[in-house]
Amino acid sequence: MTQVLDVDICVVGGGLAGLTAAARAAQLGLRAVLLEQSAEARYLCNSRMTNGIFHMAMKSPAIGADALEKAIAVASRGTAHPGLQRALAEDSLRAVRWLQSCGVRFMKASAEPHHAFSLAPPSLHRNGPFDILGRAGDVMLRRLEAALVAGGGSVLRGRRARELVLRDGACHGVRGDDFEVRCQAVVIADGGFQANPELVKQFGLSPQPDQVLQRNARTARGDGLQMAVAAGAQLSQMRGFYGHLQCRDALQNDALWPYPWLDLVAVAAIVVGPDGRRFADEGRGGIFLANRLAELAQPAGAFVVFDDIVWNGPGRTYIKPPNPRLVQRGGTLHVAPTLGALAAEAGLPPETLVREVAAYNAAHTASQLGALEPARSVGTKPAFPIVQAPFYAVPLVAGMTHTMGGIAVDGWSRASRADGSVFPGLYAAGSCIGGVEGGEHAGYVGGLTRAAVTGLRAAEHAASLRLSLASLAD
Repeated sequence: MTQVLDVDICVVGGGLAGLTAAARAAQLGLRAVLLEQSAEARYLCNSRMTNGIFHMAMKSPAIGADALEKAIAVASRGTAHPGLQRALAEDSLRAVRWLQSCGVRFMKASAEPHHAFSLAPPSLHRNGPFDILGRAGDVMLRRLEAALVAGGGSVLRGRRARELVLRDGACHGVRGDDFEVRCQAVVIADGGFQANPELVKQFGLSPQPDQVLQRNARTARGDGLQMAVAAGAQLSQMRGFYGHLQCRDALQNDALWPYPWLDLVAVAAIVVGPDGRRFADEGRGGIFLANRLAELAQPAGAFVVFDDIVWNGPGRTYIKPPNPRLVQRGGTLHVAPTLGALAAEAGLPPETLVREVAAYNAAHTASQLGALEPARSVGTKPAFPIVQAPFYAVPLVAGMTHTMGGIAVDGWSRASRADGSVFPGLYAAGSCIGGVEGGEHAGYVGGLTRAAVTGLRAAEHAASLRLSLASLAD
């Protein structure tokens, strides 16, 4: 028997974006219900697992809208949707303040400016079976659910939405296997599609999804995206994901993710494919490299190659660095006195690797890294020559945290139809949207702040529309 529920707004997905949208809608007087696919009280999702750094394009939300908008434009290489870009810039700090009003606590995690608003109490950064309860994202989600309930809304667990309900060209609800929610507005906020290998392959993120590490809660399958497409919604560009370079052994060893990553080691040295040759610009950073790695025909066949100076320099920096944790947690670290011996141990062509390193070192000495093929840039972190024995190689895998492409929305989180017009009654928020991140450059601006802003704006627009309709009826 199908259960039918009548409300004002239905939110699909119980992460940060979804709970923000539902709680804010309830505060504004809407009858709000949130559908969560998991039946667990403290269901697993990326928002619950997060370390909790609220930044916008690696900047503090407090620096001002104009400065934030410039930072977003730089991070996205000018490809972000103008309205969405401005919305994120204007409301990043407001979203943080609103979360605080709901009882979410923040702390300054470090001297880094973008760590000014980090969730408290902090995550322990443990690997394997994540110690997430009572900290960071878990506390945040519980505070938001409490705010939703206090406003008269509710969370329905164990309800997986399957189809949007359409009438007269507008969205008026969702259906599941044994339920239907009728409403005036639907907010899709169920995350990206990283845990759906078919979609990962379909949208060109990797030809071999089984060789990409799911560095995430493994619960986001793109249900909302597929429902939206079936209903006639438009998608943004779909290329790109947020993630990091991990040791290949993390595919079988949970103790090796989410930390340590090899990003800073790779930026300091070189990354080569199974043929022993470089295939991407290491200076562009770990997120860019993870994307290029995942796109290879053999995504699990690459290595980061470096020397003792890098291993005892950049290899010891940042959160839970690879030196010494990589070996301590069971990861593979090839070590040899010469590059030829290193190549033989790692299964790489010795002559090719020696030649590749020699070309890199010569370009580094001549300050001509940009002349390499592919060109090697130098960003905020320096590149080091590979000259000091012993030499090292770590087998790599791309760790995918969340996808960047998704449902096309405007500055008020309103979904677009395939022809570019507004899709009445349909909103999207969080990691299921596109239009600001991804693309060829894998531009990244920050998932948590984006989720809060887009969820907040979806609820506020839906509420304003509801009030307008009510005044017309009067």
